[in-house]
Amino acid sequence: MTNLQISNSLTRSKDLFKPINPTKVGMYVCGPTVYANPHVGNGRSLVVFDLLFRVLVQLYGKDNVTYIRNITDVDDKIIETSKQNNSSIDKITTEVINNFHQNTKDLNCLVPSAEPKATEHIKDMIEMIDSLIKKN
Repeated sequence: MTNLQISNSLTRSKDLFKPINPTKVGMYVCGPTVYANPHVGNGRSLVVFDLLFRVLVQLYGKDNVTYIRNITDVDDKIIETSKQNNSSIDKITTEVINNFHQNTKDLNCLVPSAEPKATEHIKDMIEMIDSLIKKN
């Protein structure tokens, strides 16, 4: 057990961090929506999540922490940028992802355990939405 406390924005208090499974801590964060080059706000979240990942690794061990950072590569803003620039969605998203990865290196951020793209999981998203609709 650790004494790590995390700010709870709902209660505006600091809560003791208690992983569901202390031998396999999971961390899922929203990464960039890749329609434009990263900005300082993207850098801030990168550094904050990287710091949390490093702390969790120190407390629970590298093999016991999984860090997932998604990439949203399908979105209305991406489609609009594609139209405005008369450029393919793939070209835009690839360039922005490459710039984002360079920024993560420049900020000395660790590489996440996985970095799934939204387009690689459309079927999964549809199935999840369907299951949520069926529950209601």
